Amino acid sequence: MADTQTIKKPRTPPPWFVHGAWRAHRFLYRMSGGRFLWAPTNRRGWGALRLTAIGRTTGQERSVIIGYLMNGDDMIALAMNGGDEGYPSWYLNLMAHPQAQVRVKNAAPITVVAIEATGEDRELMWKRWATVDPSLDARSAVRKTPTPVVILRPVTASA
Repeated sequence: MADTQTIKKPRTPPPWFVHGAWRAHRFLYRMSGGRFLWAPTNRRGWGALRLTAIGRTTGQERSVIIGYLMNGDDMIALAMNGGDEGYPSWYLNLMAHPQAQVRVKNAAPITVVAIEATGEDRELMWKRWATVDPSLDARSAVRKTPTPVVILRPVTASA
């Protein structure tokens, strides 16, 4: 008898709600002068940063608030598109123009280069995220679109 395992869809808000919450967060960021960013903590495990990248079709600066983990000097983000299908615009923009600016809580902007993690690096970083977000595997499994793991590496950090 074959061992079959079904993955139960996690209870998460619908993508429209998640996207709306991130838009509200960007608005609060602008209105508060940046006070709605946070660093990774032991309680939450992940932080929120403001990413400013160049739009792949417009050539204009585009900003978004995304979650991240620290890995040494690198910041690690998941391009999950709020749980919706497809890739988020910020990820597509970074793949077209990898150099960007990030701003983290109480710090000056940092120039970074975006690198998509692959192979063993991707697996290790995915596992780190899964320890912070236990529903990550289940949420990812219900999406048809693979979830890229993006490394935001400060340009001053040694390679």
